[in-house]
Amino acid sequence: FAGQDRDAVDAMRAFMPDPSIFQDMDRAAERLADAVMAKEKVVIFGDYDVDGATSAAVLILLLRALGLEAGCYIPDRLMEGYGPSGEALVRLGRAGASLIITVDCGAMAFEALTMARDAGVAVMVVDHHKCAATLPPALALINPNRLDEGDDAAAHGHLAAVGVAFLLGAALLRCLRGRGYFNQRQEPKLLGLLDIVALGTVADVAALRGLNRAFVAQ
Repeated sequence: FAGQDRDAVDAMRAFMPDPSIFQDMDRAAERLADAVMAKEKVVIFGDYDVDGATSAAVLILLLRALGLEAGCYIPDRLMEGYGPSGEALVRLGRAGASLIITVDCGAMAFEALTMARDAGVAVMVVDHHKCAATLPPALALINPNRLDEGDDAAAHGHLAAVGVAFLLGAALLRCLRGRGYFNQRQEPKLLGLLDIVALGTVADVAALRGLNRAFVAQ
């Protein structure tokens, strides 16, 4: 939270976990930092509810502030149903996307992610829905409800997907800071996205305790 309002930072710090406690978080942040620095074509694959839309918005707005214009894909509710389809992921890859990030979906998308992997399409998953003991093939799968999470990470299983996306944003900024990316440019104010995080959290009827309460209060 470098360069941001000190009172808000102090209020958030009491509830914010180290993003690195979550499985695959550091891997995802490093890969996304690579994409930012190389100006890759990144697509955020969202969901059509408020949590999915706000999750996509948080990442797209943050990437835009970092100088990367990410694309967005929201599946048609009637024609495509819930979650990523293999056909859509492969189509986005063939259109030039070097990295696709699914938000609020993907944790159980075995067929779609297998199809994407077999086609050479790189996909990362940011989700909060229930996971199986076996995970679908993804470059990274960030979800506090993974069954292999440690106690500290699993304690955040009440987060909406937008909260998980916010934590990925924090990890990304930390990674870029360590690479010196902000030596010649201003670091985006991540806390400026809390209105969107609060909207997704409340609309998804997530429990207003711990970090969720801090998101909404701030």
